[in-house]
Amino acid sequence: MAEVAILIAAHDEEDCIGPTLAAATAQTHPLAAVVVMADNCSDRTVEIARSFPGVTVIETVGNRHKKAGALNEAWQLLRGRVDHIACLDADTIIPPESVAQWVAQMDAEPATAGISARFTMQPAPGNTRWGNLLARLQKAEFARWTDTALNRGGRTSVLAGTACMLRTSTLEVLHAERCAEGVTSGPWSYASDVEDFELTYRLRRLGFETKVSYTVRAYTDAMTSLRALWAQRMKWQGGTVEDLLSIGVTRLTLRDWGQQALGLLAAAVRFGWVATTALYAVLGVLSFHWVWFVVPLLFIANDVKQSLRVPHRDRTDVLLAALLVPQELFAWMRAAWFTRAWAECLVSRYVTGRKKDRWAAQYAAETAVAA
Repeated sequence: MAEVAILIAAHDEEDCIGPTLAAATAQTHPLAAVVVMADNCSDRTVEIARSFPGVTVIETVGNRHKKAGALNEAWQLLRGRVDHIACLDADTIIPPESVAQWVAQMDAEPATAGISARFTMQPAPGNTRWGNLLARLQKAEFARWTDTALNRGGRTSVLAGTACMLRTSTLEVLHAERCAEGVTSGPWSYASDVEDFELTYRLRRLGFETKVSYTVRAYTDAMTSLRALWAQRMKWQGGTVEDLLSIGVTRLTLRDWGQQALGLLAAAVRFGWVATTALYAVLGVLSFHWVWFVVPLLFIANDVKQSLRVPHRDRTDVLLAALLVPQELFAWMRAAWFTRAWAECLVSRYVTGRKKDRWAAQYAAETAVAA
């Protein structure tokens, strides 16, 4: 039977670490270890984690590399002890059979280095109506991402650190490659804001498969304010752009570059539509025609169709898709962070040479919401 450790990196997660550990320790597959890397915590995260029998809590000392540093430190401790490491965010809950399902797929696919879970989030009673609206929009977005990956045979370019299983033998191969480059810290890169994207790219470059699970579903917290959502997506998008600029256009990144191009094109079309409409209005030549309603109706039909594939959907999820406006406003926000991230990254890389701390920005945004 495969030896598995669950690894949770946590920074001031007292509000959510308890349910996450309750789910992690209830797995049907026997676990060799459940490790919480308490990274520079100033709240009750350590106390709560240590209250769970069998959970090992390690407090980082002087870690300046945030999540990647905590993951590398834990990996060094687990080397040679387990066959697979299941990485979870501290706000992510997995059902009891998740580890067993991950292991079964790993056993069936020896060329697979890692398997990401399928993610969803649910409206919560403690959230405001606005927070739950944002949660539903993110739930629909994640469902589209999952469908896209599954339609590619389960292949993905991001083994999301939110919840994934990694084969330790492939991490050793990656570590050896990094050591040959003079980097001895571990498999996770300190140079990337999206350490999971960079790790996945390196594993794929080594010839391994990276997949999305057909069965494992993880439940994670949504961003419940515009500020927190913006900060999170700026970190994801900005980190991805920086990595792509560093890697360049290759056979493995071609699809990712294509997604970036489509995102920028979608933003340009939206901004161009507003500018053109405003210009026509100023010139007094703006007129309405019934054909204008065809495109919105097509958008509504597509959104409703996709809403029927959202896990744990209810009538509100379908209604939001049919109303068009919430999804369209979310698309406008996506266009904004796409273009803003590209602008920031290009200026940083080619003009100022200064890099923004997006981890700190996200933490500040989430802390402000909690306060």
